[in-house]
Amino acid sequence: MPKSGAPPTSSPLGFQTRLLHNGKAPAFVGGAAVNPPIVRASTVLFANAAQQREMRARRSHERVFSYGARGTPTAFALEDAVSELEGAYRTQLFPTGLAAIGMTLLAYLRPGDHVLISDGVYQPVRHLARSFLEPYGIAYSFFAADGRDAAALLRPNTRMVYVECPASLVYEMCDLPALARMAHDRGALLAADNTWGSGFQYQPLALGADISIMAATKYLSGHSDVMMGTVSTTRDAWEPLADRSDAFGMTVSPDDAWLVLRGMRSLSARLQMHERHALQVAHWLQCQPQVCRVFCPALPEDPGHALWQRDCRGANGLVSFEWQPGTRPEQVDRFVDGLSLFGLGASWGGYESLVTPAAMTEARTATDWGQRGPVVRLHIGLEDPADLLADLERGFEASASS
Repeated sequence: MPKSGAPPTSSPLGFQTRLLHNGKAPAFVGGAAVNPPIVRASTVLFANAAQQREMRARRSHERVFSYGARGTPTAFALEDAVSELEGAYRTQLFPTGLAAIGMTLLAYLRPGDHVLISDGVYQPVRHLARSFLEPYGIAYSFFAADGRDAAALLRPNTRMVYVECPASLVYEMCDLPALARMAHDRGALLAADNTWGSGFQYQPLALGADISIMAATKYLSGHSDVMMGTVSTTRDAWEPLADRSDAFGMTVSPDDAWLVLRGMRSLSARLQMHERHALQVAHWLQCQPQVCRVFCPALPEDPGHALWQRDCRGANGLVSFEWQPGTRPEQVDRFVDGLSLFGLGASWGGYESLVTPAAMTEARTATDWGQRGPVVRLHIGLEDPADLLADLERGFEASASS
């Protein structure tokens, strides 16, 4: 019997045996599907012992289909698509965006090292630093989200500078090429969370970063129905990530990989629509008396606008705003509860609009937000902007009621 798993066509095999071994060849003759098929596999069969030995020897340094935990052709297709998007040498997939961040820190840092972290990172990174880095003897410190004090906080043992740009929640821009030069002059790596830019609006690797991380859960997927993270690197930075990911058996479901791959096909069109709608909302918010400041780097008034113009090719659906100082928490609650089109929930990047209050005093430690007004984050979806503005107006009316 051939080692491929297909039984001889003329063998007098029993029904149970035929049930297990038939139906493995393609059931069609003709062209190819537009999208790659979903390949679900744990066990991979080889033609002979020599081929199995060869594939096991090669998989330490190249991508081969050798076992499900090391990826299937569906995941490989997504890796290639993300690498193309990011301008990367290779990409590794992870079950969540936070898992991608955690494995990045684990792959490149050792006890005794120091990592310099932007104050504007995704908030769970702070918990990761406290719960993982600190107990394992890896020191960390936070610098201002716009990068202004980063150089002063470098240490002789700094091995990585970790940023999110634009920053989480209020979208501070930093000069990524300058941070890359600063890190490389000290022999450190620059890692950037690129979830906001999604590889399409922003490309950290082209700006000097060594590692780019994305939560594919968000704009790459685009439909709020899958969890995934990606890490893309330059050629020089690839091996530690690949080795550590293999050691921990990091992989993703082929069904999830297929969903993200499908979502990526419409990424450009969706982002343009998100940006157009978000800018309409941002300009409207600037005219509301309850609003002290609107956060969006695409706005000319934003402090990071010049860097955004230089480094980005567009924006997305994220807009946050600061209420006037003295606004009470219950007013913000009434605003949120008064909305009907904006769902109250975490994450963003799907087709739908979302709202969530931002706890800035917990999300920033290098910058003092204690005396400022409350902040609300909006994700502007693909709904008609006129309907969204009417919904926001109802929210502000509700916030004023007693």
